[in-house]
Amino acid sequence: MTTLTPLYLQLAAERKSAEVTDWSARISWVVGLIVLVVLVYWLMRQGWKWRGSLQSDLPEPETTPDGFTDGEKLLTLTGRYHASTTAGQWLDRIVAHGLGTRSRVELTLTGQGLDVVRPGASDFFVPAAALRGARLDKGIAGKVLPEGGLLIITWALGDQLIDSGFRSDRSAEHPAWVEAINQLTSTTEGTAR
Repeated sequence: MTTLTPLYLQLAAERKSAEVTDWSARISWVVGLIVLVVLVYWLMRQGWKWRGSLQSDLPEPETTPDGFTDGEKLLTLTGRYHASTTAGQWLDRIVAHGLGTRSRVELTLTGQGLDVVRPGASDFFVPAAALRGARLDKGIAGKVLPEGGLLIITWALGDQLIDSGFRSDRSAEHPAWVEAINQLTSTTEGTAR
């Protein structure tokens, strides 16, 4: 008479020990991946610096003049500054003088010009004579929103025309800004003639 051993005992007897993990191979892969990520980051940073050196011929933007707040404020806005690009080229980001740095923004428009205060980034001032116009658009250098979601202000920095993109915390304010800036530029152009 043969004894029948239960199936679970047979399986338990045939069981092998688990494969030993090859830690050196895993560590090599992790280190290789980290080196790759650091290399890509370094290359991106070098590209940013290179773009800045190509744009080094742009003059430094003006700073807010003394007595700017004494004038009548036409409009104020709080929101986000997204980028500045070459006018008409929505992907050609300008990085010189910190103009490519995204940040929070507080805009103030008066008859003297536009004051751009950016906590955590360099502030700048656009004189009324340098303003060229404003429009609503949907995208600028890495930021795309629904149609009319961005306030684009065109201004002159030296001989270069620049588009700067802003988004208000209350986007219903955008049309008033477009109207006020376009009215200010038409008034400025009329007095310049």
